Amino acid sequence: MALSPPSRRLIVNADDFGRSASINQAVIRAHREGILTTASLMVNEPACEEAVALARENPTLGVGLHLTLLCGQAALPPDQIPGLVNARGEFPTNPAGAGFRYFFLRRLREPLRRELHAQFQKFRATGLPLDHVNGHLHLHLHPTVFGILMADAGELGIKRLRLTVDPLRLNLRAASGHLAYRALHVAIFHPLSARARPALAQRGIRHTQAVFGLLQNARVDEAYVTRLLPLLPAGDSELYSHPSLDEFKNEFDALISPVVREQVKQLGIKLIRYQDL
Repeated sequence: MALSPPSRRLIVNADDFGRSASINQAVIRAHREGILTTASLMVNEPACEEAVALARENPTLGVGLHLTLLCGQAALPPDQIPGLVNARGEFPTNPAGAGFRYFFLRRLREPLRRELHAQFQKFRATGLPLDHVNGHLHLHLHPTVFGILMADAGELGIKRLRLTVDPLRLNLRAASGHLAYRALHVAIFHPLSARARPALAQRGIRHTQAVFGLLQNARVDEAYVTRLLPLLPAGDSELYSHPSLDEFKNEFDALISPVVREQVKQLGIKLIRYQDL
């Protein structure tokens, strides 16, 4: 008697929802016309209100919170989060520098907590169900930030979170080039994810076994996706990208590609949201 192939389920997520009208339109079209199942909302960015309105019109799109502590605007005014932002309320743009400051400067921990809570509150105010939580440039896994999120997980309502583990061996089979970039990100995020995993298990916070997209850096194009899909491991995975109608149109094109849609169908991959975990 032949054994049935192992079940494979895939969350297809778009980061940076709400950052621009171009991204918003790409997200909605990729959900309606393609394989996109979820999007991560930046609650402090200029096109957030439009994104929320579009999400309400498309209730099958799972919307999560894309926490921003880098390269973006704060929810709170500068005087309420001293040391985190400049006079215009902007976070730093240097990930390494910000990461070191958040780790070593204990005086920033309370401002970080206040800002994180404010971003969750802004998401709650949209009335959208919270599908998942992650962070811009994956800063939700930074030891200080992650510690705050876990300490306050019950109050914040965190039930599903991105655990950013992009398997290098599998990635090397699906893509070529940019080895230094890929090796560096594996060296950073695999230990952070390993450290985070027990805390998530202790609190019953759900996540996928693998997350694809980290090692591609705006190169989640049709060629990559069509090579990745047959290699997906059994169980639950996430593929994230940054679709837009301008800057990263290659990623949008991949998500609506008829070739990709047919491949998902032929391989029997079930498309899900985080809330389906």
